[in-house]
Amino acid sequence: MAVHIPGLIMMFLFYLLVLGIGIWASIKSKKMEKNTHSGQLEVSFLANRKVGLVMGVFTMTATWVGGAFIIGVAESVYDPTKGLIWALIPLQMSVSFIIGGLFFAKPMRENNYITMMDPFQRKYGKTLTAVLAIIPFISELMWVPVTLISLGVTISVFSDLPLSLCIWISAAVAITYTLLGGLYSVVFTDIVQLSLVFCSLWLCTPFVLASDVYTDITKTAFNNTSQASWIGHIEPDDVWRWIDNFLAMSVGNLAFQDFHQRILSSSSTSTARMICFIAAGVVLIIGIPPVLIGAVAASTDWNSTTYGSPSPYERGEAAMVLPIILLHLTPTTRKKCGHSTFLTKLRFAFLLLQASHRELQWVIRVSIAVVGLVGTSLTHLNSSILAFWILSSDLTYTITLPQLICILFIRVSNGYGAITGYVVSFVMRVLCGEPVFNLPVILRFPGCTWKDGVYIQHWPFKTICMLSALISIVMISYVASFLFNKDILPERWDVFKVKHQKTPTDGAKGCDGEKAAATNENEPMLETDC
Repeated sequence: MAVHIPGLIMMFLFYLLVLGIGIWASIKSKKMEKNTHSGQLEVSFLANRKVGLVMGVFTMTATWVGGAFIIGVAESVYDPTKGLIWALIPLQMSVSFIIGGLFFAKPMRENNYITMMDPFQRKYGKTLTAVLAIIPFISELMWVPVTLISLGVTISVFSDLPLSLCIWISAAVAITYTLLGGLYSVVFTDIVQLSLVFCSLWLCTPFVLASDVYTDITKTAFNNTSQASWIGHIEPDDVWRWIDNFLAMSVGNLAFQDFHQRILSSSSTSTARMICFIAAGVVLIIGIPPVLIGAVAASTDWNSTTYGSPSPYERGEAAMVLPIILLHLTPTTRKKCGHSTFLTKLRFAFLLLQASHRELQWVIRVSIAVVGLVGTSLTHLNSSILAFWILSSDLTYTITLPQLICILFIRVSNGYGAITGYVVSFVMRVLCGEPVFNLPVILRFPGCTWKDGVYIQHWPFKTICMLSALISIVMISYVASFLFNKDILPERWDVFKVKHQKTPTDGAKGCDGEKAAATNENEPMLETDC
């Protein structure tokens, strides 16, 4: 494949745009820190809690709608082993936003938390919270290969450079602009990104559909032509597995720091809820073009294109199908617009207990660099965007979500229950196996079958792990509370201080815009993304 010079020029210009936004955001953040009475953390990580409705919708939607979203949806629809029925990411994101707006936005924003881990620290203390924060950290780390693969495959298609080299180039740019601008960099690159995604995809899609090298997608939706139906199908044995994946990819997103950071940076509780509801509709609209492009790819006679035979799936390039379609089925001017849709951002998360402002800044910089390098290295394990996306949501769904539900809505929950639920869900999830990390399936539920050298679980094992953790937290918390409060067990054995335990809202002020108390055990667990 020859190098596509116009495409590379466009991508280079957008890289410069991102870096320019990072520099501008850095200057803006420093000025605001000098002119505001709010804490440095709120300025750096929450944009001083001044994100309004319009900007909030942009950044909430763009948190999930980037290169990974677009390429991942198209890849799944095109993949003959999956199809649209297994690629309901836009619907899953929409469900996630609606549930978040209904139940999670109010308790998080009203208590003026800085990170998702703050309610844990206020109730459980620093040590236990640090342990509980390991899984959210790993989940965010899984997002690094997701976003880098999505951008790397695009550069690779248009430059004919090795995918691994393109991924490392993308990582270098992402780390650089993140180090510069903090959340302001994220917010304003989100606005640019989402605008480009929306306009470019809807501009390119009509030209893809106008091509004469594919069979009518309404005919290939249910019939095999160039390949299997792009709608896909679910075998009776896979129904529970489909439900399991749907829940993990929708409800599981509620336990991401990314989601809560957007809520916490909003100007008020009502604004935070409206942002979620509007974003739920926007993400569905933006999800239409990649579905159509994936359907066209599944219906294309590749011999009639400049790409030629065999097909991308047969060449092992299914993850690259969307940029391949834009390169070979659209006019040159539209290709250039399409390249801009892959402007994406890199998410990082890190954990910090105590630091001065100067120490904080250096820890942030080092953490971003280290996490970026480690996350980039993970791309060598698997080249599928959805593999890492599903794994990331899987971890938050099975392990973190039950902890978050209990800390926000179940008053009896305490450290004993939290650590029990953590161990139960973690051990069960590891025993259920994970092909990305070559973990064998040891805990086999009924109906588990052997296929192509691996065990396939047909029961909803992720949901079983999540519910097991939730039940364990509530039961052990109740038992521990009863034993210590009734003096059945001596108080000196009460490691987690159940008798003197505060709820997460204790010490937090109820008015929007005011800072929650953050002294001693109430100091925030810093965690951010970019």
